[in-house]
Amino acid sequence: MRVAFIGPFGFHPNKTMRSRALPLARELVKLGHEVAIAMPPWQTPAEAGKKWVEEGVKLEYVSLQGGIVPTVGRLLRAVHAHQPDIIHCFKPKAYSGLSAWWLWHTRPARFPKSRRSRLFMDTDDWEGWGGWNDIAPYSPLEKRFFAWQEQWGLRHHDGLTVASRALQTLAWGMGVPPATVHYLPNGMGISAESTADHSPLRAELGLGTRPTLLLYSRLFEFDTARLAAVLGAVRRQLPTLAILSVGTGLFKQDAAVLQAQLAAENVLEAVVDVGWVDETRLPALLGAADVALYLMDDTLLNRTKCPVKLADMAGMGLPVVAEAVGQVPEYVIHGRTGLLRPTGDVAGIAADVVTLLQNEPLRQELGTAAQQHITHHFGWATAAAQLVEWYKAVGLARKKGGKKSFLRKAAGAERKKGEGGAPAPAAPARGGGGKKKNLVRLKPL
Repeated sequence: MRVAFIGPFGFHPNKTMRSRALPLARELVKLGHEVAIAMPPWQTPAEAGKKWVEEGVKLEYVSLQGGIVPTVGRLLRAVHAHQPDIIHCFKPKAYSGLSAWWLWHTRPARFPKSRRSRLFMDTDDWEGWGGWNDIAPYSPLEKRFFAWQEQWGLRHHDGLTVASRALQTLAWGMGVPPATVHYLPNGMGISAESTADHSPLRAELGLGTRPTLLLYSRLFEFDTARLAAVLGAVRRQLPTLAILSVGTGLFKQDAAVLQAQLAAENVLEAVVDVGWVDETRLPALLGAADVALYLMDDTLLNRTKCPVKLADMAGMGLPVVAEAVGQVPEYVIHGRTGLLRPTGDVAGIAADVVTLLQNEPLRQELGTAAQQHITHHFGWATAAAQLVEWYKAVGLARKKGGKKSFLRKAAGAERKKGEGGAPAPAAPARGGGGKKKNLVRLKPL
């Protein structure tokens, strides 16, 4: 099978393509499929025109010359050159959303009946109102356009992959037939391999034997005043506390505000800030901490996201104290792989952090279980194998038993499934969308 992915941006600084699309592509190649990824590097324009291969995956950064329309044209030409059976657009907005729109409206003309590609969409965030539109510095026109793109893109495809249960439910509520929606949560974005002895790195960072709490976040997911309050409460009980901060805030003002808040709580001097680091260094840095903290406000954006950073921390064997929002309870099983609290429970979160930092056997027990949980339920190899079977099932919907029979069977299977320790929500009895005219007769893979 030949598969082409289209991205809305390159591998950095945004991480969807690097941490989600590429791991899937690598595993698809291992299964014997040919995979190509085309992306517009609009955030790193100096890389435009670059072509390379990573672990068998063909990668291309198309030229940005001429603006939006020519760039979309180059993405489509790169995809068509691969002669794919499957075209999978990652995110229904911006360049990938425009590419999906063009492919949906022109594919009967562009592909002969014997070589017609199936069009799939992937969503890993809520992009419109209540989501990224509320916090990203888009213009009013861009916000309206992205909101429209999201609504259109989630309804026009042969199949939709979603990174979270909340996105799955939203898609069902929009009338997308449940059987054409595939739950595809994120796995780790880094390698889980790391040295077992972190003493040299801890000494280099000045951590020594101090109890060390990891903060690995872009800071936009929560009120930083709450974070400062938690850290202040922990340090008052553990004066030798070290706070290992890895990464940078999404918005500069968040980091500046947090610094002032930490100073007010008298914990700023406890922070060891390594800033942004190359992903090859992340496993060792995360492994150098004793406990991880993951806060989230209860918002639509947070409920729909599938946090790779949380998967990374748990996958590295760190017990995580987290606020139970959205996907978090699928990654952190309370009392088994970590500890959960409702959003805003500052005293409870601080108490849980202190408990874990003072109880090494409990840390080891939860950390080992966390690593096993991520490996077993959120491994990319398993996700890729399941994706291939779903690609085939959706493509064969009209071949065996007809569309209605397929949807009934798949919806029943979806209700029984439930990955990551949490059962799948019950699917609606009927989808309100997915009109017959939008389905294309396709040959089996």
